[in-house]
Amino acid sequence: MPRSLPLRPPDRVDAAIAVTGLLGGLLLYALGLISHAALPGVPRRLALLALVVMAGAELLRRGAPLVALGIGTAALTLDVLAGSLIANVGMFTDLVYAAVLYGPPAAYRFIPRATEVLTVVGTLLAVALMREPAALLVGIALAVLTVVPAWTGVGVRVHRDAAEAARLTAERTALLAELDRREAVSAERARMARELHDMVAGHLSAIAIHSSAALSIDEPGASREALGVIRENSVQGLAEMRRLIGLLRETAGADQPAPTPRLDGLDALLERARTSVRDDRFSFVLRDGRGTGALPVPVELAAYRIVQESLTNAVKHAASGEVAVELERVAGGGPLTVRVTSPLGAARPGPRAPGAGAGLVGMRERVALLNGEFEAGPVDGTWTIRAVLPVDEERSEKS
Repeated sequence: MPRSLPLRPPDRVDAAIAVTGLLGGLLLYALGLISHAALPGVPRRLALLALVVMAGAELLRRGAPLVALGIGTAALTLDVLAGSLIANVGMFTDLVYAAVLYGPPAAYRFIPRATEVLTVVGTLLAVALMREPAALLVGIALAVLTVVPAWTGVGVRVHRDAAEAARLTAERTALLAELDRREAVSAERARMARELHDMVAGHLSAIAIHSSAALSIDEPGASREALGVIRENSVQGLAEMRRLIGLLRETAGADQPAPTPRLDGLDALLERARTSVRDDRFSFVLRDGRGTGALPVPVELAAYRIVQESLTNAVKHAASGEVAVELERVAGGGPLTVRVTSPLGAARPGPRAPGAGAGLVGMRERVALLNGEFEAGPVDGTWTIRAVLPVDEERSEKS
């Protein structure tokens, strides 16, 4: 058998209303302030019974408002028949108010209309039976007893529901703002990780390769050359780190933004790659076919970083041969195509730097941010990296 739900204890306010109504009714009865019985022969003591029942119904006004209203209606009927106490009338109006305020939506919509119909019908019956203008006072009494508290409950409930809806909207807005903030932080952290990897990975790879060469080759000249390359890459890596740290520390009101790598610096990038490889059969070639049109800064930065990471991977993993960097763009506009090819096959002699695979992930993310296309894999005996970067003509004109 299903277990019954535990009864909710009465609220302190409900208990206070019940006690106050009960004591007030007893005082009125003791003072003889009770009207004549509507039905002759009904003992006035029944008004006290109605008072106790009405006070008990007040304890349910918040936990079970419709049940309380039903009990209160029966108690009020008994009270009117035995001689009405004003305390019973006051507590009944509160039960009508509570049924509208705390009851289900159906009661919220039905009770005010029902009280209006009851008032109209009661007034017509009083006029028909009494046939005197004083019969209209019955209608007024019914309206005060039922219609006024019902519509008062409607007004309070409307404002309460509006306040609750505003609170929920505020909480939802705060939640969305927090989600947006977290997404922005995650995106910024990913961007910082890409920048840090692309700027430092090449220099550290060269340092690792040449330090390993200096340790494995017992030649003073080779060791000196390796130490020179290590020093150069260390200095350049530190400079890149300082630039990134300065960019992170830069305030929103800085006058000049930090310089962004552009494609005009590819020659220097290839020259650094040449100094990182001791194999004479290893060469780097740049074929620049991007034309004379201006490119947006985000496109140039993405292309530069893709070439930089591709050269780093070639230095670490490619076999001896030609590493070709090609930039292509159709005359008159269109996307920029970046292609870097390096030889596959037997690995070249000498030490290697380990790779973690983060470079390809970073390149793919950069291209995705520009809604471009990215491919990486073996093609005709070469490892080919190809990126197609869309160019926004309006941003090109502004840059």
